[in-house]
Amino acid sequence: MRIAYLDCFAGISGDMFLGALLDAGVDPAILHEATAALNLNATLKIERVNRSGISCTKVHVYEGAKLADQPNVPSPADNSSNHQQTHIHQHLPKTQHQHKTGHAHDHPHEGHAHDHALEHTHGRSLTVIRDLINAATLPTTVKQTAIHAFELLGASEAKIHNVPIEEIHFHEVGAVDAIVDIVAASAGIHALTIDQWFCSAINVGGGMVDCAHGRFPVPAPATADLLRGLPTYSAHIEKELVTPTGAALIRALAPTFGPQPAMRVQHIGYGAGTRNPKDFPNVLRLSIGESDEATTSPNTDTVTVLETAIDDLSPQILAYVTERALTLGALDVMSTAVQMKKGRLGTLLTILADDAQVPALEDLLLRETSTLGVRIHHERRSCLHRAHTTVATPYGEIRIKLGSRNGEVLNAAPEFEDCRTAAAKHNVPLKLVQQEAIAAYRR
Repeated sequence: MRIAYLDCFAGISGDMFLGALLDAGVDPAILHEATAALNLNATLKIERVNRSGISCTKVHVYEGAKLADQPNVPSPADNSSNHQQTHIHQHLPKTQHQHKTGHAHDHPHEGHAHDHALEHTHGRSLTVIRDLINAATLPTTVKQTAIHAFELLGASEAKIHNVPIEEIHFHEVGAVDAIVDIVAASAGIHALTIDQWFCSAINVGGGMVDCAHGRFPVPAPATADLLRGLPTYSAHIEKELVTPTGAALIRALAPTFGPQPAMRVQHIGYGAGTRNPKDFPNVLRLSIGESDEATTSPNTDTVTVLETAIDDLSPQILAYVTERALTLGALDVMSTAVQMKKGRLGTLLTILADDAQVPALEDLLLRETSTLGVRIHHERRSCLHRAHTTVATPYGEIRIKLGSRNGEVLNAAPEFEDCRTAAAKHNVPLKLVQQEAIAAYRR
């Protein structure tokens, strides 16, 4: 099985991800074509740079002849690396968007930067961005991944501002370079044909940042929300290391977090951030190879768990909440009888979901139940590959759900709803239909 491991010891941003993909072997033409397909007059500039002695790939997004959202910055081909970084530093807009390039925030040009920030306002809504991506001549899977990343960003922003997601207007992450970062990264991700992604704990950095919401401690609000439930830490440097774009891409990938799994590494890529601090390689490392099937489960992923214990709510409302959770996209909902404080009998409500559904499910629990809090965490799970086959029985065709691993079917069960419909139609016991379906499958 082909797997990939992201080492986020220096955080992650969109441009670092693009650099790592290219350095690990993705054809640059794939990223160039994805960028051109957006029709945003954007191009990519790719160069080799040095980060604390590590040779790595740096990707710049240009809008026309200028570095996207940073005016008066010439192409890397026109300047030395050191001069280029100084120039960017002087003209950086004072918004959350600036932190993807990884510069300090306490420089003497803040007033000048703020003037540029006023000149470069971006306000694309989620609908506009979604339409823009859908209109591009890109594979459907690439579009889906990119749109999913923006929907995750939108859900976080909507929560922060307490407005519906479609009313959110992206500013920093709605700019040309952020859109290109996410779409081009999505194209690179699918070009690698990875069966499963893995990721280290994420270093968020430290200190304070000036973002669109004011001065905040690292990580900035949208980034902090996107990283909820993921393993993070702060170390080594007092700078912002994770951007909203980088966090959204991690969320969209839904990797399994932990140490590098047993694997035979074939390719290693280093993607550079713009900052080059002393004795701290500001890079994202991507390792690609084959898993060791003897020690790595062939079909594992990460699922989000939301749970709350309630002892003062009507069972009727609990049943309604369960139904609503499934309607909103929950993978499963479970109710467990528990004994709570003061000897009260209560119910532990547990919901399993993908990351994209978490904001809506969290809101459901807080609005519809009497709980004062919801616990949210991630669990690693090992899953069988799921498929269906259909068998013919005296009571009609019945679907059989199959669970397999490495090509071996370990579980086979008739679909309950098919069996119930057939039993009612033919006026026979439900268990008889189930038995006939299993017998037909075995034959």
